Amino acid sequence: MNINNYPSPAYILEEELLIQNLELLQSVSQQAGINIILALKGFSMWSTFPLVAKYLHGATASSLYETRLIREEMGLKAHTYVVAYRQDEFAEIAARSSHMTFNSIAQWERFKDQVPAGVSCGLRVNPGYSEVEVDLYNPAAPGSRLGEPAEAFANGWPEGLEGIHFHVLCESSSYDLEKVLEVFEASFGPYLHKLKWVNMGGGHLMTRKGYDTAHLVKLLSAFREKYDVEVILEPGSAIAWETGFLLAQVLDIHESGGIKTAILDVSFTAHMPDTLEMPYRPRIRGAMSEVVPGKPTYRLGGTSCLAGDYMEAYSFEHPLAVGDRLILEDMIHYTMVKTTMFNGVAHPDICILRKSGALELVRRFNYEDFKGRLS
Repeated sequence: MNINNYPSPAYILEEELLIQNLELLQSVSQQAGINIILALKGFSMWSTFPLVAKYLHGATASSLYETRLIREEMGLKAHTYVVAYRQDEFAEIAARSSHMTFNSIAQWERFKDQVPAGVSCGLRVNPGYSEVEVDLYNPAAPGSRLGEPAEAFANGWPEGLEGIHFHVLCESSSYDLEKVLEVFEASFGPYLHKLKWVNMGGGHLMTRKGYDTAHLVKLLSAFREKYDVEVILEPGSAIAWETGFLLAQVLDIHESGGIKTAILDVSFTAHMPDTLEMPYRPRIRGAMSEVVPGKPTYRLGGTSCLAGDYMEAYSFEHPLAVGDRLILEDMIHYTMVKTTMFNGVAHPDICILRKSGALELVRRFNYEDFKGRLS
């Protein structure tokens, strides 16, 4: 891999690593007798959808545009959950959906007579428990608008709903899921025998090193057999976890107040916003994530004019120079789906490193892409 011959900036998906993840997901699905589908909110690189469709059971959408993308590029109808359906979009969404999940009983009551025959409908519930510590990513945080709490069912389960959906995990383990299921069953167990499917949402990071897939299989198999229901998982991160990187180039070395900043041709706020929102520090190949006394040390600066568009210092074996390439690891999931063209900064190319070793340029963005978002 000669990164000096690759375009920069660029998101580069490594096809072989994606296939490895898909094979693991398929194995879990087969062993547990459950369905695993792709959540577009985490990975929407539609040039890979034909490959993904060979291993998974479809995809989940959270908007009209996502249902259309699934239908056009995967050739399937979506499992759709929208926080609040709009009247002017409902018919079009329903026509492209095999399953539709409603966020509230009120939304179900409003739209139930407009659901076409053959579409299986469910309701999102909130178990009121989650192991997720960051509130921005915690669907069960106090006052959450996502799903109905147990007390909403004083009159029982609404007639006509065939499924139940919950999603309270984020890059979590099977043991986190086990704790959630205890709470979920305590609140909603009486309804489960009446239903056809249970969607356990996303956040199941089974492709992360050390994840106990055997425990997950045992847990899901037991749940499926206990309630005689179809079990669905819809991970986002797990599909594209550690399947590629964001390639950047050093444009300048700036020094101020004793701090050296390597200014890159990428932007943390525009191209990898979770690094600032979650926040987390991306791994840099060949760099030390903590400052090492005596080693060349640099803050990494983004190319936008936002004052906070930077990462605190990393240390390197050798001094950085203008033109050097840096590999920001694991930048395929929850990056491309959240990018902006803030400040008109150059949007990274999208590339696939094929198993053959050939690099395929899938998409290059230009001024018209920037202008077309505005008016």
